[in-house]
Amino acid sequence: MLVFNQLETYLYLALLLFAIGLYGVLARRSLIAILISVELILNAASINFMAFNRFLAPHPAVGQVIALFIMAVAAAEAAIALSIIVAVYRKLKSINIEHATELRG
Repeated sequence: MLVFNQLETYLYLALLLFAIGLYGVLARRSLIAILISVELILNAASINFMAFNRFLAPHPAVGQVIALFIMAVAAAEAAIALSIIVAVYRKLKSINIEHATELRG
C-alpha cells in the first residue's frame, strides 16, 4: 500500500523521475528529448528538497527557497538550451545530436 505521508514515498518518486531523466539523457539522440530529460532530473532534485523540507527541516522555508532556485535555474537552462538548439538547427537543418559533432572546428 502506498502511503503519501512518509519520506520514503517521495524519495522513491524522485528516484523514479531521476532514473527516467538519466535514461533519456543517455539514450536519446534528439536535443529536445535531452532537454526534457534534464528538466526531469531537476524536478527530481526539487522533489527531494521539498520532501526533506517537509519531514526533516527545522525551518519550513528552507526547502521551498531551494526549490525556487532550482526552478529559476531550470528556466534559464531551458532558455539557453533552446537558443542553442535553434542555432544548431539553422546550421545543420537537424536537431540530431550525432549531426552536431560536425560543429567541431
